[in-house]
Amino acid sequence: MKQLTFAPRNHQLTNINTWTADSQWLVFDVRPSGASFTGKTIERVNVRNGDVEVLYTATHGAHVGVVTVNPTAQEYVFIHGPENPDASWQYDFHHRRGVVSANGIARNLDGLDITAPYTPGALRGGTHVHVFSPNGEFVSFTYNDHVLHERDPALDLRNVGVAAPFGPVTPPCTHPREYGGSHWSVLVSRTTPTPQPGSDEINRAYEEGWVGNQRLAFIGDTLSHSGEKVPELFIVALPGDEQGWKTPGDAPLAGSEQTLPAPPKGVRQKRLTFTHHRRYPGLVNVPRHWVRSNPQATAIAFLMRDDDGIVQLWLISPEGGEPRQLTHTAHGIQSAFNWHPSGEALGFVLENRLALCDAQHGDITFLSADHANPPSADAVVFSPDGKQIAWMEDVDGFRQLWMTETGW
Repeated sequence: MKQLTFAPRNHQLTNINTWTADSQWLVFDVRPSGASFTGKTIERVNVRNGDVEVLYTATHGAHVGVVTVNPTAQEYVFIHGPENPDASWQYDFHHRRGVVSANGIARNLDGLDITAPYTPGALRGGTHVHVFSPNGEFVSFTYNDHVLHERDPALDLRNVGVAAPFGPVTPPCTHPREYGGSHWSVLVSRTTPTPQPGSDEINRAYEEGWVGNQRLAFIGDTLSHSGEKVPELFIVALPGDEQGWKTPGDAPLAGSEQTLPAPPKGVRQKRLTFTHHRRYPGLVNVPRHWVRSNPQATAIAFLMRDDDGIVQLWLISPEGGEPRQLTHTAHGIQSAFNWHPSGEALGFVLENRLALCDAQHGDITFLSADHANPPSADAVVFSPDGKQIAWMEDVDGFRQLWMTETGW
């Protein structure tokens, strides 16, 4: 085990795509805690010599965080809060945007238009946890809507969206908080405030993961027949060309004053898991995790309890069918997870140690031991070359970055 950062402050990894493509640098933000979005800089550390570089510094009272890397380019994307925040407009789920930084130049990813009639390709709220597709062309995110939040916060449902490279998008910008974006941004999930119990309807879409470059899987909150929340796994197939991204379906891409933005034509969410009948139904929300496909896009991994109530790793085909329980641990998986770049293993925290799990048979190999403090549950991330794995761990009251060899 090797400690990478030592400064007396917190260092926060995002849950995926935190390594540069050459496996030499880890990117991070400096939030004082995961829930306090007050960091000013996006930084990176060299895992060989410990050098730390500042990639971006927020100005005018804004804050930044949750940075990920384009897997095919020297490009970084992160959440950016509003500049010059005031009582009427400050950082919130529906008041944030994606910013892409490359070669010292930063640009807005998604545009904002909160003045009707709204602009197709722009959004009306905030985006969060931006993740490039494997080919580096698209960016997924979760989304909350300012327009409906102003009407009634209960109508501001979490959704999943994609920024596609078919911009720029330039709204009229009649409101001082509006801005343009480099990408064409749309929602790809569909939610309703009042799902029909026992149906495939959901009131929240979140924790998405790429399945190849043309599909996204995510967790959607359904209601059981008795009205209890049951998180299930869903998938959407994305448009194949620019025209597909820009063609509306049965509702406006940009939404209306009464409705959320709607997915492009032909984008339909398909439910993959049906767990209402299980003793412990639904995917788990604790530990928080993001559903993840293997690099071959043939299996999606997620966390769900077994019949003894223990959190285990499960796999399912993107085409559907019965999920397969991969792990049979006695104590339960404790963290978010990721696939090894080979697709032959997954990494996570188990028994307060870093663990590697064989993707075929579920065999566990521990990569670390004797942690002074338990590794953070937020992120366990392999380097692109598969030789290293990184995580966070508290040292003398501050969250520091660590890594160890994988043996691959």
